[in-house]
Amino acid sequence: MELSDLQTFAAVARTGGTRAAEELNTVQSNVTQRVKALEAEIGTPLFERHSRGMTLTGAGKRLLPYAQKMAALSREALLAARDDGEPKGPLAIGSMETTAAVRLPPLLADFHRRFPAVRLSLRTATTADLVAGVLEGTLDGAFVAGPIAHADLTATSAFREELVLVSARRWASLAELRAGTPESGPTALVFRTGCTYRQRLEQVFVEFGWPSAARFELGTLDGMIGCVAADMGVTLLPRAIVERSAMHGSVSIHTLSSSHARAETLFIQRSAGHQYSALQGFVACLKKDEDVIAA
Repeated sequence: MELSDLQTFAAVARTGGTRAAEELNTVQSNVTQRVKALEAEIGTPLFERHSRGMTLTGAGKRLLPYAQKMAALSREALLAARDDGEPKGPLAIGSMETTAAVRLPPLLADFHRRFPAVRLSLRTATTADLVAGVLEGTLDGAFVAGPIAHADLTATSAFREELVLVSARRWASLAELRAGTPESGPTALVFRTGCTYRQRLEQVFVEFGWPSAARFELGTLDGMIGCVAADMGVTLLPRAIVERSAMHGSVSIHTLSSSHARAETLFIQRSAGHQYSALQGFVACLKKDEDVIAA
């Protein structure tokens, strides 16, 4: 069983097959060939293929945690062998886009000044994809929305956010918004499935009596806030993101109850394995600056 086949399998399982080739820096035909080779070796299908992508079969679900652990262990072994105690070499960090946009620049700048020999890369994704990336070892650590409870992960509190409902400027208050929209509710502008803020917004919509509201997926923060300003729908974002947006004056910010508004961002990493110097240096920078740790 080739490690590269297992890494490809794990990437397809995480992305549903739609972005695996891009993440692995290869072509789609190579991804398809490796998955088929692995299925032939095991003797059973690992995916159910349908028009919307690919989902794991029972065999695939049983194989996935082993593939994740083997991929992570392989990368950790390589980094451990190269680690002489001086922070250097590659360091792959993941983050939600909202966190990367507002919270990370001071931290990343501080880390780069202190450890210029480290080749830091940053990947933005949903919390679900980031957790999978850390478990698989494609990411050394990631900033995700809490809470996270997983036996193979450790979590450190990084930032605290206040989530707010964001609408077009014409809705001056939450009461006006609730009274002035159709019975089904406004369109929910969301990031793709796996985004914790999307889940929170759907909970808010259920509480407001809008469980059947339409969803519209967007891929960028600027696109999200721009569509809100154009009165296409509403979204849920950290207050700091909206207030720093260039389109801040074109939207209304609505305060939510504490049960919906409180959100903690965690930095997660694998609980087992070699704690190599570059990652230790990054965690030290995170813990060092009180202005970065607390919102």
